[in-house]
Amino acid sequence: MSDGKPSNRGPVGLLRVAVAMVGVIFVVGVYPLTRVWPSGSQWGHGGSHYLAMIIGLYATRGVFLLMATRDPLASRSPIRFTVASSIVHAAIMAVRALSDSNERGHLLGDVPAPLIIAAVLAVLLHRSETPRTVGAGSP
Repeated sequence: MSDGKPSNRGPVGLLRVAVAMVGVIFVVGVYPLTRVWPSGSQWGHGGSHYLAMIIGLYATRGVFLLMATRDPLASRSPIRFTVASSIVHAAIMAVRALSDSNERGHLLGDVPAPLIIAAVLAVLLHRSETPRTVGAGSP
């Protein structure tokens, strides 16, 4: 019996959990990470305006992801934006970390992290969008 609400089970339920976890991390987890592991998550040395800007951007993305948890399939745009922007962000950071020996710690920190987030969200979104057929492949 369907009441029009998205399911909390199966691929959509997993997508909802992943989107919520990433949203919470983006809203409340980025700043503490820069304090706990600055060499793997904070760029530059000393005071930087970059840190405030990046925390603001991640927190904003996190809020939109948390709003998307209500109905992830109706909120594909913020999820897809997070996937795409995470890949672009990681690629730019990887190039910068490889070209500046003082920033190599990022190759183990905030370069792979957005790639993992992008992969998880992309796979779960794809699985949620793909219609499932009952008994496919069975005689």
